[in-house]
Amino acid sequence: MSWKSELDELERRRQLAMQMGGEEGIARQHSQGKLTVRERLERLLDPGTLQEFRTLVGSATYDGEQLTGFLPKPSVEGFGRIGGRKVVVNGGDFTVRGGAAREMGGLGNELSATERAMEWRLPYVRLLDAVGGSVRSFETLGRTYLPDGNLWSAQEVKLLNSSPVVSAVMGSVAGLPAINACIAHFNLMVKDTSQLFPGGPPVVKAALGYKISKQELGGDQIHTRVSGAVDNLAQTEDQALQMIRDFLGFLPANVWEMAPRAPCPDAVNRREESLLSLVPRDRRQSFDSHRIIDAVFDRGSFFEIAPLYGRSRITGLARINGYPVGVMANNALHLGGSTDVAAGNKVIRLIQLCDVFHLPIVSFADEPGFMVGVESELAGIERAGARLVQTVCESRVPWITFVVGRLYGVGGQCHHRPSGMFRRYCWPSATWGSMHIVGGASAAYRREIESAADPHAKLAEIEARLKALSSPFLTAEATGQDLIDPRDTRSLLADFVEDAQAILRTQLGPPVVAYRL
Repeated sequence: MSWKSELDELERRRQLAMQMGGEEGIARQHSQGKLTVRERLERLLDPGTLQEFRTLVGSATYDGEQLTGFLPKPSVEGFGRIGGRKVVVNGGDFTVRGGAAREMGGLGNELSATERAMEWRLPYVRLLDAVGGSVRSFETLGRTYLPDGNLWSAQEVKLLNSSPVVSAVMGSVAGLPAINACIAHFNLMVKDTSQLFPGGPPVVKAALGYKISKQELGGDQIHTRVSGAVDNLAQTEDQALQMIRDFLGFLPANVWEMAPRAPCPDAVNRREESLLSLVPRDRRQSFDSHRIIDAVFDRGSFFEIAPLYGRSRITGLARINGYPVGVMANNALHLGGSTDVAAGNKVIRLIQLCDVFHLPIVSFADEPGFMVGVESELAGIERAGARLVQTVCESRVPWITFVVGRLYGVGGQCHHRPSGMFRRYCWPSATWGSMHIVGGASAAYRREIESAADPHAKLAEIEARLKALSSPFLTAEATGQDLIDPRDTRSLLADFVEDAQAILRTQLGPPVVAYRL
């Protein structure tokens, strides 16, 4: 006697799950310019590698013992592969009741996607398209309930110190999924079709009394530029899925493994002539630090993180001789390169990411200092600066800084680490000190200037005297600081990162300081 009837029933239920929210729900999803969750997973994962689990979870209706209807859970979970490496995926299915979560807890529950990522030590990808809780669940339960979502959130937070976590906001995301969007090492949105908020327009109307659209409330123009809640913006869903693949390609599967090395497409000793004239002699002129990054790292390898937020600092991942590294640089095209609160927060996240997943840090410093002014004070620049100093001092991974321009004050201090494997080189274009001579002289010599017969002439005289002491060669004579030909930057960096691998192997395992959001 065979079990064919049961296997037929199993296949029938699987097919019902594959129908998601039905033809109407799928059509509505497509009409909004969005893919369904399964279409997204097909494009994200290597072909044919999705292995779903908890597929049969859902709401069923019966006539006696006969199944008459089935609505699957509003998500698809499973294992898959990206670039040949195994990952865990969890995609919200907006075609099923808008992706609204339903209470399905109880004894005997199988491991969730988060728990499997933890136990298997695998990267975890969330494709978020869900509105969180719904008052509909009260009728299903026959009661309300005390919020206790941290039972699950604790696992999400714990995973940050174990495996790479990526969240993609693929539609309107509210409630707990909106928080999960930020419990990640990297997150992104899709232009015009994704929004993020704890409560949507109906909730805002009920609480505050005004009407607002989803895009006005939580669109990409808010979160990738102003709030900084989301790192990157994709123009299309396909670009978003490729960003996820690219980001994970720089990182190990977990903190117990080394980051993967890729083939190096160009010569390690390549010397770029453009670096000789990239920094202008006239300090009033700006330059784009992206040009340094493009000239130094393996061609085409730079992956920028949060390019629209905190724009006075550039942060991202790149490769040198095939090895993944974290990259940060001041960008004088924005705020003169001064580190404001937004830029400081962005740098903190990069340093933490590198420390958790054992990537060397590379800094290109042209730091005029922390941003000054009333707006900076209102934003809390001192506390933000203190957090940045703390994060730098707590980091452990090998760190190398190339001072290409200015290096002033506490902001400049944050390009240096006093412990562990640290190396610093300076270009001849570099200049440094506790503060700028212009501005600093008028404060330090105020009485002498005010009492002079010609205060303007006296100030100019003092500034000229101080500028004569700002030659980098004088510092090198006294401290042994190495000055280099900018064209040697790539080869010196490659040598440092090669040496760093031995140190990184000793640091494998969970971070000493837990990852902080």
